[in-house]
Amino acid sequence: MLKGEQIHFTYGAGTANEKHVLRNISFQIKEGDFIGLIGASGSGKTTLVKHMNGLLRATEGGLYFRKENVYGRKYPLSKLRKEVGLVFQYPEQQLFEKTVLKDVMYGPCNLGMTREEAEASAKESLCQVGIDGSYYHVSPLELSGGQKRSVAIAGVLAMNPSILILDEPAAGLDPYTKRQVFDLILNIQKRRNLAVVLVSHHMEDVAAYTNKVWVMHKGELVLQGNPMEVFSQTKRLKELNIGVPQITSVTEKLIEQGIHLERAAISVDDAEKMILQMWKRRIAR
Repeated sequence: MLKGEQIHFTYGAGTANEKHVLRNISFQIKEGDFIGLIGASGSGKTTLVKHMNGLLRATEGGLYFRKENVYGRKYPLSKLRKEVGLVFQYPEQQLFEKTVLKDVMYGPCNLGMTREEAEASAKESLCQVGIDGSYYHVSPLELSGGQKRSVAIAGVLAMNPSILILDEPAAGLDPYTKRQVFDLILNIQKRRNLAVVLVSHHMEDVAAYTNKVWVMHKGELVLQGNPMEVFSQTKRLKELNIGVPQITSVTEKLIEQGIHLERAAISVDDAEKMILQMWKRRIAR
C-alpha cells in the first residue's frame, strides 16, 4: 500500500544548522502487516513515520501510496492523511473538544465529511474501541487513562485509514490497561484489515504483537525481518544500543548454563513450548 524509495531527510537543509536525519530509507507496507519499528532514542523513528502520512516531505527520494506519487503536484496530501492515520505518543493530551463525540468527529469533519457522515463514522469507531453511547456527551477529561487512549485512537479510526501508525500507544499505562489497548489494536486490525506500524521501545510488545520488525540506527534502516530473525541477533542489537525481550536474555543464559533449548525464546509462550518439548524428550529417553 505504501512504498518509500531511497528517502533522505535533512532538517535546515542549506543552513548552518543543517542536520541529516534520514538516509537512503526504502520500505514497503502491505495489507495485513503489523510492523514493529524499533531503535535507540534519536535513531529517526518518529521522523520516518511523519513522512508516511505527509507531515514531513523527503529532501530526496519518493513516496507512493497505492502506486500514486505522493510528491506529485496534483496529489492532495489530505488524501494521504486520511489513508495513513498517525496516533502520537500520549494521544490523550490532544483531546480538546467539550465532548467525546465532538472530539472523535473533529478529524473526519476536517477531511471533508458532512456532519452526518462524521457522526456516523465517529460512533462506529467509538463502538469498536469499547466506548458506548453513554460516554458520547461526557468530557474527555473525565475519562480514565485507558478510555482517553481509546478515544484518541477512535479519533484517527473515524477517518477510515488503511494504515494505522502508533507511536508508543501504551506509554505510561499500567500492565492491565496496556494489555487492553493492545488487544483493542489487534481486534481493530482484524476487523478493518488495517496495516499497523508500531513504534516502541518495549521489545516484549514488539515480539508479542508484530509480524515484521524494522530496526533503525542513526537515520538508516539497518535490519528487517520477522521477530524471530531480528531478536535472534542479540549481539548486533546490543551494538546498536537496542535491548531484546527479557525472556530472550533469560533463555540465552539458560543455554549458556547447559540447558538444551533449541534457541533463545522471543516470548514467554515461545519459551514455554520449548521447555515442554525439552522435558518430553527427556521423559521419552
